[in-house]
Amino acid sequence: MRKILPQLFILTLLSSTAGIVAAQQLTPEQMIKNRKAGYEFMAWNMGKIKAQVVEAPNTYNKDQVMAAARTIASIANSGMGALYGPGTDKDAGSEKTRLKSEFFLPQNQDEVKKIATAFTGAANELEKVAETGNVDAIKAQFGKTGEACKACHDKFRKDK
Repeated sequence: MRKILPQLFILTLLSSTAGIVAAQQLTPEQMIKNRKAGYEFMAWNMGKIKAQVVEAPNTYNKDQVMAAARTIASIANSGMGALYGPGTDKDAGSEKTRLKSEFFLPQNQDEVKKIATAFTGAANELEKVAETGNVDAIKAQFGKTGEACKACHDKFRKDK
């Protein structure tokens, strides 16, 4: 947990105006590294929810699921768009990216915004539903959040 807290702090910092300015001063390598950390942390939290509401609902712990959902929503709302700067459509330094260059094309920006907005909305709804403690509702919204995340992967993520 101690290793994750500094990354979460960085992501929270990026959600502020000062954080956005700081992101503009990052190198492409740093931007890729930071956005990958955010997505990995969201994936880890999605895994926590999946384990408790999909795979083994008898292990459901409301506090843990709520914390995971809040984390996902917080990162989704953190201003990570600032980490998609020039030069981040290809590998930079030691950081590899699976982002397709099509993500940056002007004709795709409306779709990028639509997908990002849908994911943020789904993550926010997951947080709200998690607070109810209704495992079936959480499971349903978890699926919707996963599909919203997958929409970007399907369109803008390179295969391994």
